[in-house]
Amino acid sequence: MIFVWLSRILAAALIALGAIKVGLGLYVARTFTAPADYEAATRRYIGSGTTGDAIDQGIVFCGLGIALGLLAFFLAKRPTAARH
Repeated sequence: MIFVWLSRILAAALIALGAIKVGLGLYVARTFTAPADYEAATRRYIGSGTTGDAIDQGIVFCGLGIALGLLAFFLAKRPTAARH
Protein backbone atom coordinates (compact mmCIF):
# COMPACT_ATOMS: atom_id res chain seq x y z
CA MET A 1 0.00 0.00 0.00
CA ILE A 2 2.95 2.31 0.55
CA PHE A 3 3.78 2.10 -3.16
CA VAL A 4 0.29 3.25 -4.11
CA TRP A 5 0.61 6.21 -1.76
CA LEU A 6 4.07 7.12 -3.10
CA SER A 7 2.97 6.79 -6.71
CA ARG A 8 0.01 9.11 -6.11
CA ILE A 9 2.32 11.72 -4.60
CA LEU A 10 4.80 11.34 -7.47
CA ALA A 11 1.99 11.58 -10.04
CA ALA A 12 0.73 14.81 -8.48
CA ALA A 13 4.26 16.22 -8.38
CA LEU A 14 4.86 15.34 -12.05
CA ILE A 15 1.62 16.97 -13.12
CA ALA A 16 2.38 20.10 -11.09
CA LEU A 17 5.95 20.32 -12.42
CA GLY A 18 4.73 19.83 -15.98
CA ALA A 19 2.12 22.56 -15.59
CA ILE A 20 4.73 24.94 -14.19
CA LYS A 21 7.12 24.23 -17.08
CA VAL A 22 4.38 24.74 -19.66
CA GLY A 23 3.24 27.93 -17.94
CA LEU A 24 6.75 29.35 -17.75
CA GLY A 25 7.43 28.43 -21.36
CA LEU A 26 4.27 30.18 -22.53
CA TYR A 27 4.92 33.18 -20.27
CA VAL A 28 8.45 33.73 -21.59
CA ALA A 29 7.41 33.14 -25.20
CA ARG A 30 4.55 35.64 -25.10
CA THR A 31 6.00 38.30 -22.79
CA PHE A 32 9.54 38.86 -24.01
CA THR A 33 9.57 39.82 -27.68
CA ALA A 34 12.98 41.49 -28.03
CA PRO A 35 15.66 38.88 -28.86
CA ALA A 36 18.02 39.97 -26.08
CA ASP A 37 15.23 40.03 -23.49
CA TYR A 38 13.89 36.70 -24.72
CA GLU A 39 17.31 35.07 -24.44
CA ALA A 40 17.93 36.48 -20.96
CA ALA A 41 14.48 35.45 -19.74
CA THR A 42 14.92 31.97 -21.18
CA ARG A 43 18.19 31.53 -19.33
CA ARG A 44 16.75 32.95 -16.12
CA TYR A 45 13.36 31.25 -15.93
CA ILE A 46 13.76 28.07 -17.97
CA GLY A 47 17.45 27.24 -17.96
CA SER A 48 19.11 25.92 -21.07
CA GLY A 49 17.10 25.37 -24.22
CA THR A 50 14.21 27.22 -25.75
CA THR A 51 10.64 27.88 -24.70
CA GLY A 52 9.48 25.19 -27.09
CA ASP A 53 11.71 22.65 -25.33
CA ALA A 54 10.29 23.69 -21.95
CA ILE A 55 6.72 23.35 -23.22
CA ASP A 56 7.51 19.92 -24.70
CA GLN A 57 9.10 18.74 -21.44
CA GLY A 58 6.13 20.05 -19.49
CA ILE A 59 3.69 18.12 -21.66
CA VAL A 60 5.78 14.97 -21.26
CA PHE A 61 5.86 15.41 -17.47
CA CYS A 62 2.09 15.89 -17.39
CA GLY A 63 1.60 12.79 -19.51
CA LEU A 64 3.86 10.71 -17.28
CA GLY A 65 2.05 12.01 -14.21
CA ILE A 66 -1.33 11.08 -15.66
CA ALA A 67 -0.08 7.60 -16.62
CA LEU A 68 1.40 7.03 -13.17
CA GLY A 69 -1.77 8.30 -11.53
CA LEU A 70 -3.87 5.89 -13.58
CA LEU A 71 -1.59 3.01 -12.64
CA ALA A 72 -1.87 3.95 -8.97
CA PHE A 73 -5.65 4.17 -9.28
CA PHE A 74 -5.92 0.71 -10.81
CA LEU A 75 -3.44 -0.70 -8.31
CA ALA A 76 -5.49 0.66 -5.42
CA LYS A 77 -8.67 -0.91 -6.83
CA ARG A 78 -7.06 -4.33 -7.33
CA PRO A 79 -8.46 -6.99 -5.01
CA THR A 80 -5.94 -8.47 -2.60
CA ALA A 81 -6.09 -11.39 -0.17
CA ALA A 82 -6.42 -9.02 2.81
CA ARG A 83 -9.60 -7.46 1.41
CA HIS A 84 -11.52 -10.73 0.91
